[in-house]
Amino acid sequence: MSSTENRSGKRGPLLVASVAAGVLLAGGGGVYYAATAAGGGEGARTAPAAPPALNLDEKGGGGPGIAPGEPDPGGGPGGTVYRAGVPLPQGPSEAAVHRPEGRIGAADVTRLAKALGLSGTPQLVGDVWRLGPDRDESGPRLDVSAKAPGNWTYSQYRGGPVGDTCLKGKACPPPGEAEAPRGGSPVSEAAAKAAAAPVLKATGQDDAKLDARQLMNGSVRVVNADPVVGGLPTYGWSTGIHVGPDGSLVAGSGRLVEPPAGDTYPVVGARKALDELNKASKGTGPIGIGGCATDPPAGTDGTAGERPGLPCRTGDAAPPHVVAVTGARFGLAAQYVDGEQVLVPAWLFEAREKPGTAPYTVVRTAVDARYLTPPATSSPAPDPGTAPERQISSFTTDPAGRKLSVSFWGGVCGTYTVTAVETPAKVTVRIAEKPADPDKVCIAIAVDVTKTVTLEQPLGGRPVVDGASGQAVPRK
Repeated sequence: MSSTENRSGKRGPLLVASVAAGVLLAGGGGVYYAATAAGGGEGARTAPAAPPALNLDEKGGGGPGIAPGEPDPGGGPGGTVYRAGVPLPQGPSEAAVHRPEGRIGAADVTRLAKALGLSGTPQLVGDVWRLGPDRDESGPRLDVSAKAPGNWTYSQYRGGPVGDTCLKGKACPPPGEAEAPRGGSPVSEAAAKAAAAPVLKATGQDDAKLDARQLMNGSVRVVNADPVVGGLPTYGWSTGIHVGPDGSLVAGSGRLVEPPAGDTYPVVGARKALDELNKASKGTGPIGIGGCATDPPAGTDGTAGERPGLPCRTGDAAPPHVVAVTGARFGLAAQYVDGEQVLVPAWLFEAREKPGTAPYTVVRTAVDARYLTPPATSSPAPDPGTAPERQISSFTTDPAGRKLSVSFWGGVCGTYTVTAVETPAKVTVRIAEKPADPDKVCIAIAVDVTKTVTLEQPLGGRPVVDGASGQAVPRK
């Protein structure tokens, strides 16, 4: 693990984590004890001090985290039930929260730059280390947040006036973006992993779980790495390295240093976590998707329509959507606590819609609920005529990390816009919906919607946070 400078003694809260079916791993971190009482007799012992409550961000209170692959996060009108088809492990009795601490030094940045093939001396610009061209120049550039864990971005930066490509009538990417390599055949998965190896070693992630199946623009292969922290696998803390058709590194992002273990918390087993997941998953499913499909008003020609002022007919209670759980692992997952992203103990459940389909991951906090500050139990009533916020299921970026595309479930008649609020620590995205015209006929059907927003700075290793749920959004 790389070094950091000026570490503080701050310890803090967090939530949510994960792991693989049938594997039991003990969490790191020791138990904190209260100071011995003054005047205590010889051999006097004190009880272990309780760790501080995890103060979860709004709407981040331990609900299910859903990775890409789940077709309908709402599960339909009857909600979702996750049913275990295999024995579930008990896991450890306690595990530590991992919270970033300290600052990133020039030596850390130089080590990463060397692995990326960059030379020169990094310069501190505000709260970001930078090595590469300035705004009006072009070339490979590395940006690293000076605050731990050191979110970093590597891109083929394009700045200044446009070049010959634009003069020949082709579309010009905005300043700060690089045109993704096109043409040629992508390198093999093995070759891509080999190209990414020096970068992963420089960031202390040479033991990370790798997936090199993703392709961008048909010729760029992406190596996604989920690092091991404190001996546990992680979720939502990944590194992405883009390898061009010639085997060169064309883009990348991740975190430079590993967050140390902090306070230790009692944790629950996979069975209890799954029960809590099912309790949290109950609900009415997607709300307001395209309006209600009802009987036509009397006297029409039978064309489907809506009756103004009449509620939608629900009929009998809909059965829940059942999803098979085929495995469970214990590990660490990223979540925001007090505005900071940390790694919290959690269970990662492997789920499958049907036998033979690709699995996806559902995350549930493992920290005992007694140590969680509960989220608000009520929220202000929405303004009349507005629709509830859509929750984002996944995101992707272009190779330069400037175009952020988010996917969510919406209705066929609504219109949607996406906004992003950027800070050095995260990018918060919200979906605004203009509801369907109540005077128009609209069928109640869910569709997968993708919208794109251009960021002021490359995303890099910054997490994408859903403004509606407060949870980190998984990369697709």
